Amino acid sequence: MNHSCLIQQAQILLPDGELMTGDVLLADGVIQSIAPHLAAPETGECIEAQGLTLLPGVIDPQVHFREPGLEHKEDLSTASRACARGGVTSFLEMPNTNPLTITQAALDDKLARAAAKSLVNYGFFIGATPDNLPDLREAQPTCGIKIFMGSSHGALLVSTEEFLEPIFAQGTRLIAVHAEDQGRILERRKLFTGNNDPAVHSQIQDEIAALNATQLALKLSEKYQRRLHILHLSTGIEAEYLRGHKPAWVTAEVTPQHLLLNTNDYARIGTLAQMNPPLRSPENNEVLWQALLDGVIDFIATDHAPHTLEEKAKPYPQSPSGMPGVETALPVMLTQAKKGRCSLAQVSRWMASAVAEAYGIPNKGKIAVGYDADLVLVDLETYHPVLREELQTKCGWSPFEGWNLTGWPVMTLVNGQVAYNRGQFHDQVRGKALRFEP
Repeated sequence: MNHSCLIQQAQILLPDGELMTGDVLLADGVIQSIAPHLAAPETGECIEAQGLTLLPGVIDPQVHFREPGLEHKEDLSTASRACARGGVTSFLEMPNTNPLTITQAALDDKLARAAAKSLVNYGFFIGATPDNLPDLREAQPTCGIKIFMGSSHGALLVSTEEFLEPIFAQGTRLIAVHAEDQGRILERRKLFTGNNDPAVHSQIQDEIAALNATQLALKLSEKYQRRLHILHLSTGIEAEYLRGHKPAWVTAEVTPQHLLLNTNDYARIGTLAQMNPPLRSPENNEVLWQALLDGVIDFIATDHAPHTLEEKAKPYPQSPSGMPGVETALPVMLTQAKKGRCSLAQVSRWMASAVAEAYGIPNKGKIAVGYDADLVLVDLETYHPVLREELQTKCGWSPFEGWNLTGWPVMTLVNGQVAYNRGQFHDQVRGKALRFEP
């Protein structure tokens, strides 16, 4: 790369959570030096960052970027531009594309596509089916195994203990679960036949459906001492169960949607509020927030799952579940920090360092010498609304449309290269495949 860059007079968030006004020297994609003042490099660029805050780039550990096979909703180019605008410098992507990411060949294809298209760093899950155990043990490189215990169909649905147990019993790789009880969902769906109100989605896929599956995953994890990650925790009863039953090797995440949106939002945005697991009551928002602050929940993911407005406009239940998030998650959370709900250091931990630790991603998630120069400069003093016309995601909408947010990224650097700068994209920048260490 042979590229050097000096970021000058930023408010730097240090690993201990303190802010320091100073300079950061980058060279060959790595942080070389951090000090109150550093000499400008003889060659390279200087970035004047006075009045801006320098944070580690966000690592989003759960996205659905739809390529291959569903590119009308999103593709790796549009998604990675959305990442760069949102300060996301690395992502972990899910296997429910077409074809499914359930073999080494499908994983290799995704890695090749990302190498050619992605502005930011990337990693991919391999999806579990009832009969691909060898692939789950041997496919490389992957951040982990994704199991859809519910809210899926076809080969990726692994909903019964009979088929789940062999996956937990063999191998050591991290298992990430979408924890919903498919049997309960199917039974409850019958109770609402013919009801086109999208708000019933939260009643069909109710809190007990989530708790049942989380408890089953924890039971199998404890039986085999297997590394488990619980995706997009949505209910207070799950959070409280984890508070008393969470082994050291288990982690959990929450989305900004489940922290800040709730069942009242169906009246506001209709099927745009429909996702899996569903939005819950305002009371659940409060319990999830407390669990996040207490460390019961370890970090934040967006579950970026775009669908077109045309698809979302179909009447429930024909409307698909999912909403975009990579572009707005950091300013959404930084706005909460400005409101005093959490600290800047907590937001950075939840969205960067804790993710890197959980997935064994070396040299990511902190502003420290020797770490990769995945960085974002944000403006914490200026507020700007979420505007549909400014979104980079191909789906072109956000559940947070109209929200007035601060902390919008001004500049995003990926491996020391500027990928996004004040509304402009450097589309020649390419991220790298992430490494995952045990």
